[in-house]
Amino acid sequence: MDIVDSNEVIKELINENKIVLLYFGSNNCGVCTDMQPKVEEILKKYPKIKSLKVDVEKSLKIAASYNIFTIPAILLFIEGKETIREARHISIQDIDNKILRYYNLLFDNENPI
Repeated sequence: MDIVDSNEVIKELINENKIVLLYFGSNNCGVCTDMQPKVEEILKKYPKIKSLKVDVEKSLKIAASYNIFTIPAILLFIEGKETIREARHISIQDIDNKILRYYNLLFDNENPI
């Protein structure tokens, strides 16, 4: 997952792709550093999803512009609209199931696995 520090890059990615996942975290947050590899592992099953990480300590303005008040946080944008928002206590299985449902709807019920 690439780290981004530009709101313009995020907006461009959201506008140019069907599904974009933004992961908000911090290197000083134990839960965040534990959650990130799990999210990256899930994303391997969904090759058409573009993803970016926002380090909230280095990009406070970006986090504020997306109303991120607690980390880790996952935002999933589908066709430019925020569709999923999970924060703090995130169930990996639950987020995977939600992503799968939208992914299959958007990509003609292809099996992503």
